[in-house]
Formats: sequence, C-alpha cells, structure tokens
Amino acid sequence: MIKNIVFDMGKVLVGYDAQRVLGHFIDSEEDRYLVGLVLFSSGEWTLLDTGVLSHRQALAQICGRLPQRLHEAAAFCLANWQDYNMWPMTEMESLIRKLKAKGYRLYICSNASSRLLDCYKKVIPAVDCFDGILFSAEVKCIKPQKEIYQHLFERFQLEPSECFFIDDLQLNIDGARACGMDGYCFADGNPANLEAVLESLNRNDI
Repeated sequence: MIKNIVFDMGKVLVGYDAQRVLGHFIDSEEDRYLVGLVLFSSGEWTLLDTGVLSHRQALAQICGRLPQRLHEAAAFCLANWQDYNMWPMTEMESLIRKLKAKGYRLYICSNASSRLLDCYKKVIPAVDCFDGILFSAEVKCIKPQKEIYQHLFERFQLEPSECFFIDDLQLNIDGARACGMDGYCFADGNPANLEAVLESLNRNDI
C-alpha cells in the first residue's frame, strides 16, 4: 500500500525559467545567451546542486569563461536567480491538500543547491502540508543516483514500496524504481492527469 507521496520540486511544484534573471540584469540578447549558457548549462550548476562547490568557487570558474565586461552581470545573476527564476505552480496546491486530507504523508526530493534551503517556503505551494524535504546539496549526491533515494528513505524512515515518486524526468523515475519506489513522470505538466494516476493508487489493495 502506498502511504507516502514524494515530489520533485522544479517543474512539478515550482515553475522555472532561467531567462527571467538574465533579462533583469542583462540588456543584450547575445550577452543573455552567453551568460545563460555558461551559468545555467554548466558543470558548475550541477556541482552546486551536488553540494560540492561553493557559490564563490562556482562564480570564479564561470567568470573564467566569460569576457571581463560580463563578470558583474554573471555575479548578479548567480546571486539573485532564485528570486526571479522560480514561481509556485499554484494549480498544484489543491491536489497537495487533497492528498494530505486523505492521510498521505508528503515529501520533496529535489536536485537543488543549499541556497534554496533559505527560500523554498516562498515558492512551494501548500508547503505546510509537507512532512519532509531533502535537497541534493545536503547529501552530496543527485538524482538519479541511488544514494539520494537511500538518503530519503533513511532520513524519514520510509519503506520504498510504500512510496510513490513524481518527477518531470523519466530517468529520475527509473532511478527511483531501481531502489524500490514506483513513480510517475510528470513530463506533460498536467495536474489533472497526475491526479487521475494518484486516484488509482491502492485500488488493488482495497
């Protein structure tokens, strides 16, 4: 029987668009593209999520691949991206509250840097309904590595077979299944489709 619903954060509970912060601090379209490529599509971004690189170290490496004239803009974007690039997916709030009312325990398992520990409550819908949150930077590994799922189970004392995972990337669902936790790929971003899947949970156990 499924007792726990585990959510990814980005593009499941929270909308994300890297262009927002770039447009705020950089006027030139060409420069926005360059900084965005080096900042948000970089190995440093993954290492920030993994928790093995500080923001100061990341900025130094990022600026090393940018012309001097863009260093200040890159620094502003890295320091402030969380205030511009994320917003609550408000249409998910009613679903979360329904799940909580049915007695499910709710968790978040997300690839995210340690900075989000200070601001996640501002952007996650129905954040008061969640029983626990695990960010990858806290445990120095990222989805779909098996270690992050094991950290989730151990930290919150969860049985994998009693958990159901929702993520927008199939490889993360595959990683969860390899650890004994079934799931659903929320790639279409359609809450109605997700709700139908969740409504079908446990029917065979009734």
